[in-house]
Amino acid sequence: MSGQNRDFTRALLESAPSLRAFAISLTGQVEKADDLVQDTLMRAWTHADSFQEGTNIKAWLFTILRNSFASQYRKRKREVEDADGEMAAQLSTPAEQEGHVSLDDLKTALGKLPDEQREAVLLVGASGFSYEEAAEICGCAVGTVKSRVNRARVRLAQLMYGEDWDGAIA
Repeated sequence: MSGQNRDFTRALLESAPSLRAFAISLTGQVEKADDLVQDTLMRAWTHADSFQEGTNIKAWLFTILRNSFASQYRKRKREVEDADGEMAAQLSTPAEQEGHVSLDDLKTALGKLPDEQREAVLLVGASGFSYEEAAEICGCAVGTVKSRVNRARVRLAQLMYGEDWDGAIA
């Protein structure tokens, strides 16, 4: 294996935890997230020749993951969903600590955001991408990402602290 292949493989493996965290936030399910990350890494490996050396491999991988998720989402639209949440409720375990409640509240609030806002706030806030990198991943202007992140943060605060939230966090 050449040094370049070794570096590429190492970069793929080092990116896996970040990809997994982003995939979990998109899918809401660990199993689907793991499948999405595996699919992303396989696509990256298969298309390694299309990666431009010297560019941000993490942003490239996040773009692949995002595009894979969008493709799967379009396919799932035709599937029957658990609209009333009855099946999902049977599979979940109530949180035993207060920290879990806050995390559950955040997950619920994130789920109520429009897809574009959720994606932007997760890329910038949770995954640590710059606005420029997030814009590249999302395929939009930097200003659009900044706007989406700002609206997402305001809406999350409203959902978590109440609709009359004035910007002050106690």
